[in-house]
Amino acid sequence: MQNQNAVVTGATRGIGLAIARALAAEGCNLILTARHQSALRRISRELASAKTKILAHPCDVRDPQSIDDLFRALRKQFKHLDILINNAGIAHVNLTVDKLSSALWKDVIDTNLTGTFLITQAALPMMKPGGTIVNNLSIVANRAVAGSAAYVASKHGALGFTNTLREELRPKGIRVIALMPGATDTDIWNSFWPQAPRKKMVSPATIATAAVNAILLPPNTTVETLEILPTVGLL
Repeated sequence: MQNQNAVVTGATRGIGLAIARALAAEGCNLILTARHQSALRRISRELASAKTKILAHPCDVRDPQSIDDLFRALRKQFKHLDILINNAGIAHVNLTVDKLSSALWKDVIDTNLTGTFLITQAALPMMKPGGTIVNNLSIVANRAVAGSAAYVASKHGALGFTNTLREELRPKGIRVIALMPGATDTDIWNSFWPQAPRKKMVSPATIATAAVNAILLPPNTTVETLEILPTVGLL
């Protein structure tokens, strides 16, 4: 992956950070983005090396103007993109539909679904044949979980978007991978199940290894849906 350029959204923690680390280890140049500048600076210092260029730029994937600012800065340093990791996402506290506020619903949908669309739309003009888009969806993209209506709906929608995008980009030679991790030991559990059995979960580093291995397949080969679960199942 030396001299390849990758955008990673939600890059300062969890699976996004693990994928950023794995890509850096392969010599990939990184465009790291998240909402908080201080966390981005810390991760940039961690991943900095003589072989890897890093651009850290804050971005709110819900905001088209923020995305425009990100890609304006990106184009000044990089001429093309090889890899896009749509990882930014949020969950919500466990609430049944009758108690779920419209504001919370909108925030989750705007981040997890619309944000993926907006970032992808901005990135596509810079991508060329042989590129790869990985959308981190969660295993709930094709399952239902009571109390998580907004999160589940956002991921179901993101899977539909991912499958459609894949068909549109086949003629252009750009691969699209639906990354669908099962229970993974990240901070997102604090939102809806603080007592979750973390020791039974998959590590973010394991998810990152699987994602990067899929990207490293020959250009004429692809993994379309990548499900990774704990051995114990769905918890």
